[in-house]
Amino acid sequence: EVQVVESGGGLVQAGGSLRLSCEASGIPTDDYAIGWFRQAPGKEREGLSCISSGDGSTYYTDSVKGRFTVSSDYATNTVHLQMDSLAPEDTAEYYCAADPYYATLSSFCSGTYTSAVHWGQGTQVTVSS
Repeated sequence: EVQVVESGGGLVQAGGSLRLSCEASGIPTDDYAIGWFRQAPGKEREGLSCISSGDGSTYYTDSVKGRFTVSSDYATNTVHLQMDSLAPEDTAEYYCAADPYYATLSSFCSGTYTSAVHWGQGTQVTVSS
């Protein structure tokens, strides 16, 4: 059974940092896409940063380039999202997702998933001004 579990959300002041973690288990392939998405109230879900477990390649959406860093700890099957220079507009529910049969990392991170995609339960990030 595939499980995707996020942790690390919370409340932070503008300009501060947070580190999210996503532990994935039971994924049936060695090369899968795993990444971070967020959804703010009244807005569509947005892909932020993704990483391939196969070759470690990464993808970032323009809005987080230079501020967010995705990394993977293969020993613990955990993907981290280091978020720096946070702003109030980063406030959202943050989700981790893993897709064992993704087409390309950029397409996965842009919202094109297969039916095998698994989502975590989400973790709230609130940035106060």
